[in-house]
Amino acid sequence: MSQPVAVVTDSTAYLDPEETERLGVIVIPLQVVVGGRTLDDVVQIDAEGVATALREWSPVSTSRPAPQRFADAYELAAARGAVGVVSVHLSGAMSGTVDSARMAARDAMIPVEVVDSGSLAMGLGFPVLAAAEAARRGGTRTDVAAAARACAEATKSFFYVDTLEHLRRGGRLGAAATLLGSALAIKPLLHITDGVIAPLEKVRTTGRAIARLEDLAVRAAGERPVDVAVHHLVAAARAHTLADHLRRRIPHLERLRVVEVGPVVGVHVGPGMLGITLTPSLGASSPGT
Repeated sequence: MSQPVAVVTDSTAYLDPEETERLGVIVIPLQVVVGGRTLDDVVQIDAEGVATALREWSPVSTSRPAPQRFADAYELAAARGAVGVVSVHLSGAMSGTVDSARMAARDAMIPVEVVDSGSLAMGLGFPVLAAAEAARRGGTRTDVAAAARACAEATKSFFYVDTLEHLRRGGRLGAAATLLGSALAIKPLLHITDGVIAPLEKVRTTGRAIARLEDLAVRAAGERPVDVAVHHLVAAARAHTLADHLRRRIPHLERLRVVEVGPVVGVHVGPGMLGITLTPSLGASSPGT
């Protein structure tokens, strides 16, 4: 039996495909342009592929999906029996994806509510999971959208990059551009606030940066039950070590997942990125790893 409200998102949530299939979430890929070739995020190029292109300083950029892709997704949801859609996407301040979704929503055959998560990766993924759980419980379109927005507002993301160069080249620095003057002498810690990437702290070494990232996550978790995602780009060993530390240090850690970001996000953060996203626990609907 189909759910009355369908949930649609984009590939930058980087949720496990088996998870999205189980939850009935429709995922629309963004695109990566490598050497003039346009490829679907995750589907036609993986994280290692984009990391290799970045290391070789090949021309790499990203692009949003065309509105027609969203229109097709909303039509698919209707065909499956949905009477409404909640479409949850990465920050509109970082990408025009949410604008494409809104354009398609205007002409959709069933009502569509578009939610700007103000984030990306699991900062988007957790709100999608919250929306999917509300839909599974039979919530209305308003209920499902409210669940996504509440989760997005309560979710925090911190991350470290080896270099600011990729963010600079992709035009995603925002307020973090103030760090460029000393970029060679620091390892920047960043966060996402008001939908944009902003500087948080400046640290001198990689080791200190990762330790500080861990401390920030522990402090943000506090004493409440939380779900946590550790992100990385071709830095699996460091990510799993960080995850092990968080397991020991966060007192009420409900579920923990290690997620490699895909090509679209990878283009902007570069190889070696580590990030942590925390959200109030979503409960049994969010499997751990």
